[in-house]
Amino acid sequence: MEKPSGKLYDTRHLLLLKKCSFKIREPISLYTLILMPLKRYCRLSAKTFLLIILCCITSFYASAQKKNAGYKYHIRRAASAINIDGVMNEQAWMQADSAGDFFMVLPMDTSKATVKTEVRMTYDDKNLYIIAINYNSVPGPYMVESLKRDFSFVKNDNFLIFMDPFDARTDGFSFGANAAGGQWDGSMYEGGKVDLSWDNRWYSAVKNYPDKWVWEASIPFKSIRYKKGIKEWGINFSRNDLKTAEKSSWTPIPRQFPTASLAYTGTLVWDEAPPTASSNVSIIPYALTGLSKDYQHNTKTEYKHEIGGDAKISVTPALNLDLTVNPDFSQVDVDQQVINLNRYELFFPEKRQFFLENGDLFANFGYSDIRPFFSRRIGLNVPIDFGARLTGKLDKDWRIGAMDIQTGGSGSAQQAPENYGIITLQRRILDRSNIAFLFVNKDATANIPGTTGSTAYNRNIGAEFNLASRSNIWTGKVLALKSFTPGVSGHDYVVSDHFQYLSKYWTLYMQEEYVGKNYNAEVGYVPRVGYVKLSPLLLRNFFPKQGNILSHGIQLTSNYFFDESFHRTDNESILSYLITFRNRATLSVSGINDYVRLLRPYDPTNIGKGLLPTGSEHNWNTIDVQFVSKPQNVFTYLLEASHGGYYDKGVRNSVTSLIGYRFQPYVNIAINTSFNDLRLPQPFGHNTFWLVGPKIDVTFTNSLYFTTYIQYNEQVDNININTRLQWRYKPASDLFIVYGDNTTPSPYTVKNRQLTLKWTYWCNL
Repeated sequence: MEKPSGKLYDTRHLLLLKKCSFKIREPISLYTLILMPLKRYCRLSAKTFLLIILCCITSFYASAQKKNAGYKYHIRRAASAINIDGVMNEQAWMQADSAGDFFMVLPMDTSKATVKTEVRMTYDDKNLYIIAINYNSVPGPYMVESLKRDFSFVKNDNFLIFMDPFDARTDGFSFGANAAGGQWDGSMYEGGKVDLSWDNRWYSAVKNYPDKWVWEASIPFKSIRYKKGIKEWGINFSRNDLKTAEKSSWTPIPRQFPTASLAYTGTLVWDEAPPTASSNVSIIPYALTGLSKDYQHNTKTEYKHEIGGDAKISVTPALNLDLTVNPDFSQVDVDQQVINLNRYELFFPEKRQFFLENGDLFANFGYSDIRPFFSRRIGLNVPIDFGARLTGKLDKDWRIGAMDIQTGGSGSAQQAPENYGIITLQRRILDRSNIAFLFVNKDATANIPGTTGSTAYNRNIGAEFNLASRSNIWTGKVLALKSFTPGVSGHDYVVSDHFQYLSKYWTLYMQEEYVGKNYNAEVGYVPRVGYVKLSPLLLRNFFPKQGNILSHGIQLTSNYFFDESFHRTDNESILSYLITFRNRATLSVSGINDYVRLLRPYDPTNIGKGLLPTGSEHNWNTIDVQFVSKPQNVFTYLLEASHGGYYDKGVRNSVTSLIGYRFQPYVNIAINTSFNDLRLPQPFGHNTFWLVGPKIDVTFTNSLYFTTYIQYNEQVDNININTRLQWRYKPASDLFIVYGDNTTPSPYTVKNRQLTLKWTYWCNL
């Protein structure tokens, strides 16, 4: 396959030129594809055309103020000491300003909230304090999953605060709790997303009354990042009340956006500059002991004793240095298994604590299927010896991330010791947009017989422009990447872009990608290379004025793939009708058309029964129906069923369910089930694949959790059990007991087992 030399084709213009009997002899530039046709077809003069572009940019950023700049909360130093107990009886609370009169966001955004919420804030030299009084408007018990940390927003009565210390409307922090006292905390990125894997030290308490529930919290200034001297922060408060199916916010937010959207924050006005932490150094050592045995190879029981730890050092109040020595991640949640009928590698998110703070600087560069850096590539089959990360803000406009990690080697895994160096720099422009740069380097640092040699390396360099309008209605991205690999040149770059318009009634989206066949991101996640992709989306919503249906709409999405010679290789088009009920239940009905021309031999069962030949073409249709129950009940469920064709004129039927029941607030049970029935010609034949994954969360208190996860995957003939007891004896300090095993179900045969005891302690110096 050949690709254009340095230019990106637009296949729509290629088809137009083909119909007009034109021959394309030279690569077409973006100007030829977009600007010239628009100017020619609309018969516009150059002056008029430039005037239109100028007007668009001017209207994009017409106002100097943010959307909700008029909503201000004045915070004053505490007049007395505050005890975190969920009781508003201190003098400091009586003298603090009150924020209330919330706006409804869901089910509609056209009125004030029907449930009353009152918020007060204050501070002293060490902590930021907040108290939220959440009144009832409907009798009945509160709805919560459990006392577990970082709960699901939609399944819990909860209150959350979103803080943007630089008032840049791009990143920040979130804290909150559900009505039973389960805590929520996360770092914010991309203007409204929350990474709940982020964890830090803070304190809170919830107290329930007949007519309200009260959340009180203290957040140490050491636990958040902010710039010295800034006296205005972005702030917003969000309330989710399941009994009334109402979501509300202190500032008005259009219903199509989450209440976490930093574009719609108000302003937290300090009476004096927030205190600066005198020293902010945290040491987090760990000690671990455990045993494991590989029954498949009948090895001796291996006893494990390790020590290591992390350190967090605030270079400035907004810039943090993370250090790690011999880290261990045995307590991290196991990945949720899936039935894999995909032709390309699956993606599983990062869960290791060391990589998480400001992780968006690295992990969100690119797109979901074009990630030049993916931290799970580091330490995949070898230990991490040590590492350092410098991340945070230099000022309101500049963010920086630098990481260096050294891994050990493994003869059994045929992998030499390697060093990973990553540098990223992000500059905010045009109010909420930014330009970002990334450099990724991987080098082998030693030569082990049977492994990659010491001269092996892989490097990636890239830049992207992320567009976000003041109101977040317009968003987009332009991306360019280049890889460097020994002995490889040409066809080793990426060009991609997307643009989105999101309003209450309309969603318009277009994404274009070009990935060269020699592009190589060994420290990234790029499951497919050598293609051009077009992905349009069109959605129209309707809002009935009465009845059980809150909204309904029709959506059309497509993903078209072409090889570098612009021959179609595969596409999937989906026409869906989406219904949201006033009780928050949802129903979707979709018709799907798939076309695939295989670029390499492929086994459609992924169990080794045979291969379909390269170049074979396959086309089929599918009907899919999904229903998600209302989240207010203690019994919730998701049901999805599909029927349609499959490769080689086969038939595929599938049923998926997620059933949950909660014994509030201590036990939450969920069962994830998937069944696939494949009927294909020989040599594949008739195959059925079950995936059953029950999970039980028991929260004795909001600091003592017991989790059991069992997964039976028929496709890989494996049963996996992972059991974890976690005692958070102090904020961010834990004791873990973790047991795991893998077995073959029939005949029942143990593959491996492991038991681990791990202790961590967060110490602020």
